[in-house]
Amino acid sequence: MATPVTVPELRNRKAGHGEVPLVMITAYDAPSARIADTAGVDIILVGDSAASTVHGQPDTLHITMDQMVSHVAAVAGTQPRPLVVADMPWLSYHLDTAETIRNGARFVRAGAQAVKLEGGLARIPMIRALIETEIPVMGHLGLTPQSVNAFGGYKVQGREASVAARIVEEAIALADAGCFAIVLEAVPNSLAGRITSEVPVPTIGIGAGPACDGQVIVFHDLLGLSGRVPKFVRKYADLEKVARDGVARWASDVREGNYPSDGESYGG
Repeated sequence: MATPVTVPELRNRKAGHGEVPLVMITAYDAPSARIADTAGVDIILVGDSAASTVHGQPDTLHITMDQMVSHVAAVAGTQPRPLVVADMPWLSYHLDTAETIRNGARFVRAGAQAVKLEGGLARIPMIRALIETEIPVMGHLGLTPQSVNAFGGYKVQGREASVAARIVEEAIALADAGCFAIVLEAVPNSLAGRITSEVPVPTIGIGAGPACDGQVIVFHDLLGLSGRVPKFVRKYADLEKVARDGVARWASDVREGNYPSDGESYGG
């Protein structure tokens, strides 16, 4: 059996230091976790993006802790080699440190080895509380989808000098607080490169260009199961078409009396 990926192993994976870039992909159930595992990724993020990709909601604000814990348990149940990181949903880490720790512990008990939460300086107390409870934390800056209403939509962050400076400050603070990696979403390439060079932990980009220490993508976007996708997504398969064609062929066989055949039926 392959050796599982661990947080200490990932903490120093800086591509600028000659390390191979990190590969992280979302997964929300056992089949997608098995695919991610056998494909050789380093990290499986059980993302709150399940709100839209799995549950059909308009944004990530509509998924609950109970739903996320269920997704984490399904992924972790496959005992994958990649590190399993649970996305903490909106309002699961915003109220106080005690509530944050309780929710982080629920994810660990469901099988996650780490959690991810969004935000900068305002989240430092929560990050420190989790880490003091021995729950590793991945940060997330730039376009933080749980802030969609505050941002006024899904917009690139950090084009203005003042905002870019703030994001750099927050990235340094997250690393200082103990985050073992930081996701940078929808920021200019130059800003991602600057942050990557200034923090000692890996940056993992999504719509943040090639300068990051790794990349993350949504499983359903990568494989053509999401319909419209952001500019930064390169679609590597069209599984929606494959699945649609398969279901259509089966439906046709049923209607024409060609399924099930004698070989697909039980005698006796």
